Amino acid sequence: MNTNKIALKIAVFIIAGYFLLTSLVEAQGFFAPFLTAFILALVILPFVQLLERRKLSRTLAALISTTVMLLCSLGIVFLFSLQIKKFVNDWPTIKEEMKPKIEQLQSYVAQNTPLDREDLTFASGNQERIKSMIPETGKTTGYFTGVVGFLGNYLLCFIYIYFLLRYRHKFRRFLIRIFPDEEEGNVEQILKESSAVAPQYLIGKLMLMGILAILYSIGLGISGVDNFILVSLLAAVFTLIPYIGNLMGIFLAFALGYLTSGDLMVLVGILATFTIAQFVESYILEPFIVGDRVDLHPFVVILVVVIGNMLWGVIGMVLAIPVMAIIAVIFLHIPKLKPYGILISKKPFDSEKTD
Repeated sequence: MNTNKIALKIAVFIIAGYFLLTSLVEAQGFFAPFLTAFILALVILPFVQLLERRKLSRTLAALISTTVMLLCSLGIVFLFSLQIKKFVNDWPTIKEEMKPKIEQLQSYVAQNTPLDREDLTFASGNQERIKSMIPETGKTTGYFTGVVGFLGNYLLCFIYIYFLLRYRHKFRRFLIRIFPDEEEGNVEQILKESSAVAPQYLIGKLMLMGILAILYSIGLGISGVDNFILVSLLAAVFTLIPYIGNLMGIFLAFALGYLTSGDLMVLVGILATFTIAQFVESYILEPFIVGDRVDLHPFVVILVVVIGNMLWGVIGMVLAIPVMAIIAVIFLHIPKLKPYGILISKKPFDSEKTD
C-alpha cells in the first residue's frame, strides 16, 4: 500500500512538473517581464525607502526611483549601441582578416580528422542558400515584430516596477492576512529574507561585472584586441550566467581578437587577461563582493540555469538564481517543505557533518 502511495505521488509530481514547465513556456510573455520587474523592484527598494525617509510621498519616491532605473538602463543600452555600431562598421575588415585564418583552420582539421573540406564548407554554403530563400519582406516583418515586442516588454517592465514599489505595503498586508494570525511572525520573516536575498545577489553581481569590465578592458586593450571595449562589456555581462558565461567571454575575445589579427602575442594577452581576471574574481572579488548572498547548492545553481535557458532563454538564465534563492527561503521557513529547502541550499541536514 505504501509503495502504491509513493508511486502515485511520484507520478503526480512528474505530471504536475510537466504541466508547470509547459505553462511557464507558454506564459513567457507575461511572467518574464513581471519577474524581471519584481527582482529589479527589490534591488531599488532601499533607494525608495531612503527617499521616503526624506519625507517624500510613496508615489513620488516610486516614480523617481523607477525613472532613475530607466535612465540607467537607457545609458547602458546607449553605450552598447555605440560599441556595436563601431563593430558593424569594422565588420567588413574583420571578415576579410578572418577569412585566411578560417581557411587555415579548415585545412588543419581536414588533414588531421576524418572530415574533408567539403564537409566543413557544407554548413556555410547551405546557410547562404537558406538565407537567399527567405523573402526580404518576411525578414523585415519578423525583425520589426521582434523590436516592437522587445520595446513593449521593456516599457511594461518599468510600469510593473512603479506599481510594485508604490503599492508594496498593500501586497505585504495581503500576504500577511491570508495566513493565520499565529503565522504572522513567520510570514514577516519570510518576506524580510526574501526581499533581501535577490537584490544582494544582483547588486553584488553588478559590482563584480563593473570591476571585471575594467580589468578586461585594460588587459584586452594592452593586448591589441580590436573593439576591446565591446568585448570587455559583453564578457562581463556573460558572467551573469554561472560557469558558462566565462567560457563564452573567452571564446568571444578569441574570435574577435586572435582570429582577426593572427598575432600570437594577442592570443597570449587574451589568455593572460582572462586567467588573471578569473583568479581575481574567484579568490578576491567573489568572496568579498558576492560572498554567500545566495544560499544555493552549486549543483542546484547549474540545474536551474539550464532549466531557465530551456524555458526563457537568456532572461531565464539571469532570473533563475535569484528566483530559486527566494524559493529556498520560503521552503526553509515552512516545516513541511523544509527538507526540500535544505536539499537545494547549502545547509546540511541535521544528521550530516558540516564539512
